[in-house]
Amino acid sequence: MGQNLQSRDRLRPVDLARAHGLSTQAVRNYEEAGILPAADRTPHGYRAYTPLHARALSAFLALVPGHGHRTAAAIMRAVNLGTTEEAFRLVDESHAQLLEDRGTLRAVERALRDLDTAAMSVPTEPDGPGGTFIGPLAERLGIRPATLRTWERAGLVTPRRDPGSGYRVYDQADVRDVRLAHQLRRGGYLLDEIAPLIARVRAAGGLEPLEAALDDWHDRLSARGRAMLTGAAALDTYLRARG
Repeated sequence: MGQNLQSRDRLRPVDLARAHGLSTQAVRNYEEAGILPAADRTPHGYRAYTPLHARALSAFLALVPGHGHRTAAAIMRAVNLGTTEEAFRLVDESHAQLLEDRGTLRAVERALRDLDTAAMSVPTEPDGPGGTFIGPLAERLGIRPATLRTWERAGLVTPRRDPGSGYRVYDQADVRDVRLAHQLRRGGYLLDEIAPLIARVRAAGGLEPLEAALDDWHDRLSARGRAMLTGAAALDTYLRARG
């Protein structure tokens, strides 16, 4: 009876692969990477998987969308090694990162609202051909020129140099980035936290296109949160099956 039950529960690599839309090589790679428990071998040396391996593979594939491939693999390796607390720590880190990303999004949205208000009170006329010089721009924002130079070294703004005088010249996009950085600094954000936000504005091509990017950012974070819930359920199923 036990022999028949063992035979009935045995899964070939191709069975596991087909059930999850994978190749047999992918299944073997996951086992070698520790994502799946080590398979038993038949008397002829073939891999023999079980429903437990199927649950492990389902858990891993459910974890990937929320945690990413590397972290999901690390979570599964920790579980399979019996270090469940390490797996939980990795899950917690992903949730903390998601919370931090939500905070970053809120910071960008607040900064954009503040920037709209600031734009009504700070003139945008250039001081010379093609842009604004560092002194007048700093004065308008109530900061020191040295602050603008610090922001430049941190990669927050990249003014060009006037070929004749060598002075920094801030064009309209530079002024926008300086204002955004100024609002975020007033909100208590560090330069290394601001730099990726400025990069997002540049990649979007300005503030208006960024509105669509922010909506997409919201959707991505929500999808990540839901995926983490799905992954947690699948991981719990696998942990219960392991006993």
